[in-house]
Amino acid sequence: MPRPRKSLICLDETPYYHCVSRCVRRAFLCGKDRFSGKSYEHRRQWVENRLLKLASVFAIDVCAYAVMSNHTHTVLRIDKNLALAMSPEEVLSRWHTLHNGTLLTRQFMNRDQRPNLSEAQIKTVFSCVEIYRKRLYDISWFMRLLNEFIARKANKEDECTGRFWEGRFKSQALLDESALLACMAYVDLNPIRVGKAKTPEKAMYTSVSRRIAKAKVNKQPPELLPFIGDSQNSKLRGLPFRLEDYLNLVDQTGRQLRSNVKGAIPQNCEPILSRTGLTQTDWSEIVSTIESNFSSKISLSLVKRKTGKRYQLVG
Repeated sequence: MPRPRKSLICLDETPYYHCVSRCVRRAFLCGKDRFSGKSYEHRRQWVENRLLKLASVFAIDVCAYAVMSNHTHTVLRIDKNLALAMSPEEVLSRWHTLHNGTLLTRQFMNRDQRPNLSEAQIKTVFSCVEIYRKRLYDISWFMRLLNEFIARKANKEDECTGRFWEGRFKSQALLDESALLACMAYVDLNPIRVGKAKTPEKAMYTSVSRRIAKAKVNKQPPELLPFIGDSQNSKLRGLPFRLEDYLNLVDQTGRQLRSNVKGAIPQNCEPILSRTGLTQTDWSEIVSTIESNFSSKISLSLVKRKTGKRYQLVG
């Protein structure tokens, strides 16, 4: 029997989670329908745009993602401290970018109408604020607003109704840094494993290709959780690895041939830093500008380490 979602997501154990959503239709989420000849490739952009928009609203960071032909992978980090530190105005401003809220919350956000609200009405608004605040660090709400949005657009395009996804998303808690690193690499390498791309930098609609493009100009994508290495600065928030090391790990892992997967990075490819021109990247500049580029967030939450357990990644 499946476990309830609330028992799978526990912030006392870890803020990091791997989420998978699978499409139920023969026509798939993306790709080309071999029966009708119709292409659904444009839907990959739908998913990527929506995912990154939600990340800008929620107190949830995107660590890695891959938009596949019939499913999506995301590695997310919940930043509960960020949500708790938000003012009522910021909570409502964020929520109103996705939903209308209530008449009272809209009046509260209107500087001209706010003085007309009674004490009881203000109290009602603050009750709504706390509801919305909890939703802003809730993975279930994040995935719901991602999947429902895509399902509605796909149904409208297909001129049909009915279920688009296979029920609710699947989630896995990543309980230590090793599990986090392995899962991120697994997600970023998905297009290569199924034979849709030869190298990570050519794998469209993945976090790794986005990170490589930005690294070429000594930057990190602001819409993704940045790599901060082993920084001791408590004001920084990000992934506790060096971007250079992560890219090398992805490259080396992607070269390993396995009998149960279709593809791998060709063995005769140059190392990733050479073939993408990243040997000329000023890695120290990337790290040194993190604080100025990402100062709008609050301090990094540490992953609570677990030992003596095995972790399994969803395919």
